[in-house]
Amino acid sequence: MIRQRLPIAALVLSASVLVGIATKEGYVETAAPPVKGDVPTNGFGSTGADIKLGDKTDPVRALIRLQRDADEYAKAVKRCAPVPMYQYEFDAYVSLAYNIGPHAFCTSTLAQRLTLMDYPGACAQILRWDRFKGRQLPGLTKRRQAEYRLCMGEQA
Repeated sequence: MIRQRLPIAALVLSASVLVGIATKEGYVETAAPPVKGDVPTNGFGSTGADIKLGDKTDPVRALIRLQRDADEYAKAVKRCAPVPMYQYEFDAYVSLAYNIGPHAFCTSTLAQRLTLMDYPGACAQILRWDRFKGRQLPGLTKRRQAEYRLCMGEQA
């Protein structure tokens, strides 16, 4: 099978990236910070000005929000790295952007490397995002390693 990178406009959010995000984030009914010092999240890692500590959700609303939020992060990846990609690369970057936010993604060295079409270099940058407030978190390290493998086509 010959693989070909697709124009960024042709890529869409895949079901597998949604399942991957939901699995990595886990489901939380009541909004709380996932780690000390972080912002409150609920559902499948949803954040935002509308989510306050103690807010509740249910699985159906959380899935709807996950879809909506992931669509926004996919748009950010397309806007900030408008280069051809394999679907699995795009999925890895959307998963990363969902976790670190669109601003961090768009201003990252990773996005710069992508715009230069340094695909291996951009994938390698994923591994650098395993810290919160300067402290390495084992859960983030594991997630980044999985996103890196996906980006490199090892899980495609």
